[in-house]
Amino acid sequence: MLGLGEKPAPAPAGLVKDGTEASFMADVIETSREVPVIVDFWATWCGPCKTLGPALEKAVAEAKGKVRMVKIDVDQNQMIAQQMRIQSIPTVYAFWQGQPVDGFQGALPGSEVKKFVDKLAALAGDGGLGEAIAAAEEMLATGAVADAVETFGAILGEEPENAAAYGGLARAYIAAGDLDQAEAFLATASPALLKSQEVEAAKAQLELARQAANAGPEAELHAAVEANPDDHQARFDLAVALNASGKVDEAVDQLLDLFRRDREWNEGAAKTQLFTIFDALKPQDPIVLKGRRRLSSMIFS
Repeated sequence: MLGLGEKPAPAPAGLVKDGTEASFMADVIETSREVPVIVDFWATWCGPCKTLGPALEKAVAEAKGKVRMVKIDVDQNQMIAQQMRIQSIPTVYAFWQGQPVDGFQGALPGSEVKKFVDKLAALAGDGGLGEAIAAAEEMLATGAVADAVETFGAILGEEPENAAAYGGLARAYIAAGDLDQAEAFLATASPALLKSQEVEAAKAQLELARQAANAGPEAELHAAVEANPDDHQARFDLAVALNASGKVDEAVDQLLDLFRRDREWNEGAAKTQLFTIFDALKPQDPIVLKGRRRLSSMIFS
């Protein structure tokens, strides 16, 4: 974090610029095909933006050209803000190869900002491992699980502490249905890897997969909740069953309803389960963004 009264060293010319709707395609989409680009959506009246912006610029400067940053004033560029579905600021997206690959909302501590930027910088300066990881993720998404396992394993052979590959291999084991192997593999993660978002996501997916193996019949649980809306266990079990069948948004709705009815039930099980689902998804997933907003509004209401 910056000390009181301390100003960040300015980023080298060209690494940070103010973007507009007219320049967005060139500054962000096209530039991200060569180097990761961070887009900071902010406004002059936004207090947290005044803390986050300088912290981002400092981390970008320290990345020494491996990351670029574009600042978008949402008041001056409302069309882009609407297209990106910006509902609160500050909101940050990271683009790579023309696509958003990561993001977050709200101000973060300086250490978390640096971690975010360093992870992006690794995509551009990893000797091609970023492309290999993207290829492995594509294999996993299309069901070529064995190929994904082999590719993630090869990446870890080159860089054993690569968090994206480590978490990817664990998720590949989960996709293959080998939950015990995934658990054993995650147990070997170093302390640094355990703190990474990628490994935390894999651990959350493993926990959900374990739950899915014991999920109850969805139709019967629906009926039980309709018959008695205050049957909290039935509603929780319904959320587990819905998530197991891929209806993640519906599962989140049920858990939010349970939290609204009794946030302390079963030692806050609804909130804990929501965080597990959020951790298992990508930070910029619409389900996560919407779910976190709704949960926050309930907590602080």
